[in-house]
Amino acid sequence: MDCAFCEIVAGRRPAHVVLDDGPAMAFLDNRPLFKGHALLVPREHYETLQGLPGDLLGPYFGAAQRLSTAMETVLGAAGSFVAINNRVSQSVPHLHTHVVPRNRKDGLRGFFWPRTKYDDDDEAREYAKRLREALG
Repeated sequence: MDCAFCEIVAGRRPAHVVLDDGPAMAFLDNRPLFKGHALLVPREHYETLQGLPGDLLGPYFGAAQRLSTAMETVLGAAGSFVAINNRVSQSVPHLHTHVVPRNRKDGLRGFFWPRTKYDDDDEAREYAKRLREALG
């Protein structure tokens, strides 16, 4: 099975990793809504939230909570947007949770979301480093 996220977890595809802990891994989205936008994935391949075993729910969402907190404390975000698509609008068929730093009047309206880019790989690396350090 070809799965981009499984390849990232296995280290066969490059990514700016911000969390590599237990049953979950998080890395920067390569097409972020805002700088710092991360994708949290379970290490094992599960296509949707429904497929995630019950004993992984706590650790998985605990990682989402830690990542959301790091965005506020390290990136200065006023809050965060945490979302999961199951099948519909799921660009990679591997469960992933979007954790996006948010600020008032940031331009995110409804589901018509602007996309941005990092200035370069160094800037993406720096965002990943800051979040990784905050997550311990």
